[in-house]
Amino acid sequence: MILFPAIDLLGGRVVRLQQGKRDRCTVYNQDPTDQALRWKKAGANWLHIVDLDGAFTGQLCNLQHVQAIVTTTGLSVQLGGGIRCMEALDQVFETGVKRAILGTRATESLDFVQSAIKRHGAEKIVVGIDARDGYVAIQGWTQMSRWDAIEFAKTLAQIGVQTIIYTDISTDGMFTGPNLSALKKLIDQTPLQIIASGGIASIEDLKRLQGLQALYGAIIGKALYEHKINLSEALALIASPASLDDQN
Repeated sequence: MILFPAIDLLGGRVVRLQQGKRDRCTVYNQDPTDQALRWKKAGANWLHIVDLDGAFTGQLCNLQHVQAIVTTTGLSVQLGGGIRCMEALDQVFETGVKRAILGTRATESLDFVQSAIKRHGAEKIVVGIDARDGYVAIQGWTQMSRWDAIEFAKTLAQIGVQTIIYTDISTDGMFTGPNLSALKKLIDQTPLQIIASGGIASIEDLKRLQGLQALYGAIIGKALYEHKINLSEALALIASPASLDDQN
């Protein structure tokens, strides 16, 4: 299982939003590159970056900060937020980002997802499924789509998507633990690589996720910034085969 420390960008600053609401914003670092270097020092190989301004406006807004992070740290980066046309997708990959995350645009056009895969390769295109009450939320979580989350995931698999990020909005930033039942359904009912996001609040939560042995990865955000999880310790846990034995 890969751990992805999260860096959410709003106005060029590192923030966290509770359940995606802009009026529930906490600023953790004024310098995104400094934050990325901290996660690298702790042992991270990947970063999960979200351009929140892009998610709300539909246009890339923090690409210069992403470029600086990629160039300075050399870490592998997956980026989402505001990627809603092929030109924007091309701009993302020009920064050296390894994977682009499609959200709102994917719910609007499966043809666009297929075109993105054809242009850049399935290994570089990830689709984010942000679910509220079982349905996919869009436009920075401000609107609901017609898609049932599980059915959407099955459809994505059919058109060639390999990896999705599943976020349970109700758990995001709430320290209530991940939605294990929803994740298990996705693992059982699709061939997709699943990255879990939302609700991870402790090392015990990570152990439970690791117990879903087919889970591809997990994104940790607020728990790191609030010092509920130490990233070095979490990475050591994931790297240790004994951690699975402890659950049996």
